[in-house]
Amino acid sequence: MNTMFRSKRDGLLAKVCVFLIMAALIGGMVGCTGDGYNPPPSQNLEIRTWYDLDAVRDNLAGNHTLMNDLDSTTLGYEELASPTANGGKGWQPIGIHTPHGATAYVPFTGALDGQGYEIRDLRINRPDEDSSVGLFMYVTHAVIEDVGVTNVTVIGRDEVGALAGGIKEGSVSRSYSSGNVTGNDDVGGLVGRADCILTDCRFAGTVTGYEYVGGLAGQNFNTVGKCRFTGNVTGNSSVGGLVGASWDGPVSDSYSSGRVTGYGRVGGLVGWNSGSISNCHSGSDINGVENVGGLVGENGYYICGTVNNSYSTGSITGTSYVGGLVGTNGCNVTDSFWDVQTSGRATSAGGTGMNTTEMKDIATFSGATWNIIAVALNETNPVYIWNIVNNVTYPFLSWQA
Repeated sequence: MNTMFRSKRDGLLAKVCVFLIMAALIGGMVGCTGDGYNPPPSQNLEIRTWYDLDAVRDNLAGNHTLMNDLDSTTLGYEELASPTANGGKGWQPIGIHTPHGATAYVPFTGALDGQGYEIRDLRINRPDEDSSVGLFMYVTHAVIEDVGVTNVTVIGRDEVGALAGGIKEGSVSRSYSSGNVTGNDDVGGLVGRADCILTDCRFAGTVTGYEYVGGLAGQNFNTVGKCRFTGNVTGNSSVGGLVGASWDGPVSDSYSSGRVTGYGRVGGLVGWNSGSISNCHSGSDINGVENVGGLVGENGYYICGTVNNSYSTGSITGTSYVGGLVGTNGCNVTDSFWDVQTSGRATSAGGTGMNTTEMKDIATFSGATWNIIAVALNETNPVYIWNIVNNVTYPFLSWQA
């Protein structure tokens, strides 16, 4: 009888053990995949090599610090960030794309302090992947500052940028990128899709895409301030020197220069604007077909957008709805100007046309209530938003110097 009892008891214990093991395995699977991903506590890393940078993907909530420049000579480059890394795909963007679809990400949520150092020579070649592409895949509620991502070649599909494919909330400040960025939709030199605060950021180089293509960001849903772009932007629709499409947040104290080419909604600063643009200027040359403007291609035709205290000087080529400052305008443009001589355009859907002499005369802008002051050559007055060397230069933002 005792033997029979022990046998039944041992069998029951074995079943309980199997159940507990299976439960643990299932729990582990749920905890590591999909929306239930629960990463271990993050360390705060000091980044000195590509291996250290790669370890950030296992520490997505950590506060990390770049301790020196990373480039093609730094330990780990060939394996992790070179053109031949990862089977020719190059760098694997930081973040986790779960198997539940293109919107199921586990983002970087920590902080990165670049301390003024650069991450150079990054190569990414992932044109067929349905996840965001950049140094970071997807970032949310994070703080990124004082970092450069330079001499990059980044190729992706949607949401493509040198720093990150997509950023939601949080901030990026005093950061920049340079090189070549290519994708389809939501393509930007720094960030593909930006819903964060971008301050004192810049990109220099070439950006190529199809829709929502911008020198700094493809689409913007938040604040852009003191940012700039220099180079070439090419796309089909909603193409801008700084931002392809700006929806909600303000774009202010910023500028672009170079060349912008597209089909529709093509602007020197912003292709499509339904937010606010203030104290900005563009010297970009524009080549488009319809809804083409020196500063904005289409301003709030369906959703109201505003432009004030801004100007443009670039040459403009287009077929229909082409303007010196704005191609198509459905909302408010105030105290803004364009150079009728350099643009080759005598009309605009908004703004006031001036010749080059008038555009270099402080009276044109002080009469329009700009916050502007005349300064001597090679001097600035940061108390004012705008400075001008009277009768010598166009107005320039005091921080530009």
